[in-house]
Amino acid sequence: MSVRLTKALKQEYIDLFNTVEINPASFNTVDKAVADLHDKKAVYESVADPLGIPWHVVAAIHKLESNQKFTRHLHNGDSLNARTVNVPAGRPVEGSPPFSWEESAIDALTRRKLHRVDSWSLPETLYEIEGFNGWGYRKFHQHVKSPYLWGSSNHYVKGKYVADGTWSDTAKSRQIGAAVVIKRMQQQGLIELFTTAPSKPILRFSKRSINRGEDLQRFLNTFDGIALRVDGWTGTKTSDAMEKVFGFRLHGDPDA
Repeated sequence: MSVRLTKALKQEYIDLFNTVEINPASFNTVDKAVADLHDKKAVYESVADPLGIPWHVVAAIHKLESNQKFTRHLHNGDSLNARTVNVPAGRPVEGSPPFSWEESAIDALTRRKLHRVDSWSLPETLYEIEGFNGWGYRKFHQHVKSPYLWGSSNHYVKGKYVADGTWSDTAKSRQIGAAVVIKRMQQQGLIELFTTAPSKPILRFSKRSINRGEDLQRFLNTFDGIALRVDGWTGTKTSDAMEKVFGFRLHGDPDA
């Protein structure tokens, strides 16, 4: 049984994406991964463009399924020297091994019907990527946000499938989640901004909240070209930084 993309689920994806923060210890690893994926943009576009799929969706899946190895099936990371052994097994059905990365990738994407997706808005993007990995987290372990999307971020701590159908509450995924990769690509200007706004504002313009305001300013200071005074006052400079990083200004900003 599949999971439907309801209005509530769409809002959940938007809220999580708008509040996702990369774990400080993972910043360098995430940036390296994003740079490596962007270097291969032309390869991803050669598969994605004819199917009407954003290149960064294919790139994020490739990173998660096979650690960006072009000798592996996009389906699950099995070797291209044979048909897939792990789920989904026996792919591609047509052709003979060894397969090229491109022909296997097309099979993986069309098998999941990603070429039929009408809209690649933020909720649809995260929904399709989570579905590519499977709905086990959402259906059977709702206390854990899928690391396939949120690994290496504040939204994931521990709990994972250590094998197909085998769950561990204590195991921790070391992968970088697809939503984290896409968020960082957006922050670096490598892909267009998703036009979403948080359902609840982080802070209001020109208000002082010692804890929340200072925490926000410290977080924004982790991005290149931003150097805010950490004083809790969320005024014009903080709002400018919010727009640079997230694409929207603080709630109540007259320039919003």
